[in-house]
Amino acid sequence: MRFEIEKKLKNKLGRAGKITTPNGVIETPSFTVVGTKATVKSLTPEQVNSLGAQAVLGNTYHLYLQPGDDVVKAGGGIGKFMNWKGPTVTDSGGFQVFSLGAGFGTGENKFSKKDNFVQSSTLNNSEHGKLAKIDEEGVEFQSHIDGSKHYFTPEKSIEIQSNIGADIIFAFDECTSPTAEHEYQKEAMERTHRWAKRSLDHHNHLVARHPSRNKQALFGIVQGGRFEDLRKESAKFMAELCPPAGGFDGFGIGGSFSKEDLDEALAWVNKILPESKPRHLLGIGEPIDLFIGVENGVDMFDCVSPTRIARNGTLYTKEGRINIENAKYTKDFSKIEEDCECYTCKNYTKAYLAHLFRAKEMLASTLASIHNLYFIVNLVKNIRQSILDENFDEFKEEFLKSYYAK
Repeated sequence: MRFEIEKKLKNKLGRAGKITTPNGVIETPSFTVVGTKATVKSLTPEQVNSLGAQAVLGNTYHLYLQPGDDVVKAGGGIGKFMNWKGPTVTDSGGFQVFSLGAGFGTGENKFSKKDNFVQSSTLNNSEHGKLAKIDEEGVEFQSHIDGSKHYFTPEKSIEIQSNIGADIIFAFDECTSPTAEHEYQKEAMERTHRWAKRSLDHHNHLVARHPSRNKQALFGIVQGGRFEDLRKESAKFMAELCPPAGGFDGFGIGGSFSKEDLDEALAWVNKILPESKPRHLLGIGEPIDLFIGVENGVDMFDCVSPTRIARNGTLYTKEGRINIENAKYTKDFSKIEEDCECYTCKNYTKAYLAHLFRAKEMLASTLASIHNLYFIVNLVKNIRQSILDENFDEFKEEFLKSYYAK
């Protein structure tokens, strides 16, 4: 993998660049479409490609359970298996430490309000979760499918990702709750650091044994929650694992944040991480987050939100989100957005989508997902172009003023 910077934002950390992988180039900043189980829900790979997506991200934990990483390997790797011709990415399974652990059944995501933190005593290891239990060596998962138990170590995660065969893979980490206090965040961060070293060592071991695996780029993950001292300590640790030659090929910025402090948290990290390597903000991708991420040095994003809210009838527009099931759209024969070039807007009306959702037709999810992914993927492409054109601040102000006008 190669990363080159084409242009930088003045007085900010943002930049436009290119990541060259064995399966194609990713022009950054970019939004990576989430295909959890080697499929973007309700869409074919051809449809994903046609809306402008450059890369697809699969989920290590889910692909391990179904169909099994050995099956994906036998099928030629995730790209060939799912008939995706471009670059591919897999996460490490670390997010499931949170989603099946402290976050299981709580409705929590990666953000939390400052006035809604709970005490660390409710989030200690003995009560960490319902389907995930952590110890120093790794994490025991209980399958959400059949209840069977599985144990992930950093080495196991790297082995699975090697079999899945994505172009970019991630070190195994512990993703923490946004409500966890400093004591537990520090404990989890230090464990993530030890796991990062083990992930890197095992990746290098596999490459030494099988040189063809050198095609996979390994990213280390920065943790530390919403705490400045921890985020800086984690970034410094990850950077020091990367001498001029060797170490991680790039970095993920993971874990949880305070929504109000996302910009500061990213700046803390990206002022320390090597400028010459790409940075991926894991699992965050609302419009305001994209602008904040880019101006603070993020090169790649991924998030399930565009397709998840699409399946519930929520659509992005430049004037903000709309719920297509609202009564006012039942006889609205205009497009979702008049100037949108996505397949859905070129061919269908709000009234037709409203009908599909009310009738619970499968096509509803497909058409809504096409539009939402087109909106987000091309928003990031336009942000990239604004960096090249040196009008990022103007583009940001104009977009956000319209999007949040309501």
